[in-house]
Amino acid sequence: MKPAPFTYHRARDVTGAVALLAELGEDAKYIAGGQSLVAMMNFRLARPAHLVDLGGLRAELAYVREGDGVLRLGALTTHHQVESAPLSPDFAVLRDAMSWIGHLPIRTRGTVGGSLAHGEATAEWCLLAVLLDAEVVVQGIRGRRTVPAGELFLGFFTTALEPEEMVVEVVFPRPAPHAALTEFAQRRGDFATVAAAVDLDAGRVTLGGVAPVPLRVPEAEAVLADGGTFAECAEAAAAAVDPPGDGDGGADYRRALTRTLLVQACEEATRR
Repeated sequence: MKPAPFTYHRARDVTGAVALLAELGEDAKYIAGGQSLVAMMNFRLARPAHLVDLGGLRAELAYVREGDGVLRLGALTTHHQVESAPLSPDFAVLRDAMSWIGHLPIRTRGTVGGSLAHGEATAEWCLLAVLLDAEVVVQGIRGRRTVPAGELFLGFFTTALEPEEMVVEVVFPRPAPHAALTEFAQRRGDFATVAAAVDLDAGRVTLGGVAPVPLRVPEAEAVLADGGTFAECAEAAAAAVDPPGDGDGGADYRRALTRTLLVQACEEATRR
């Protein structure tokens, strides 16, 4: 299928892009890499009347900067830029997780900010942002503000961003040398049926594919805090979630995947 007709606009700077989207109203959307939005447009799941292309802002918003235990990513940084960046072991989990995202052509176009703004519950960036307490810097007509990743995702493809706001930077404020993400999909490169991520230093557990948003699991985190085994942690996580059922599998199947994947993630984080 092909998208419904739309009017194309090309942004020259962040301030102008925000002002233009505010002027055009809720029928307008930003487009960066387009790896999520274009697919939805082709299936007529999204029908924006206007597209504001942010591609011209890459010189300003595509960067990977690590220093003093903090990692900063520009919103237009591509997945492949992170995948090929010389990150320290403190943030290697982000680099390694990129291999789960689609295939190389998708990773060379898709962007960090676009993934977060899209808000897909199994997306790797959404999971990692919640796991690692990322701070998402956004700009709107009233200026810039910072949204904690734990407050960004509200429901299926729904975020706390105002209609005209755009993501400009993602900040990972603390090292995570013993963190890992793993997932399962029916075909390599597809969206995950279930994804599991863990940060053993912070005692954090995050799941995707079991709720409308990336989900922290306090019950599993409590097991880690009490010195329980990885299997006990995984069992607590599976018991705590109430996954949806769809064509990729029912609730019991997703709980079984949760058990397996969370143990794998814990073991990988330990090897780091």
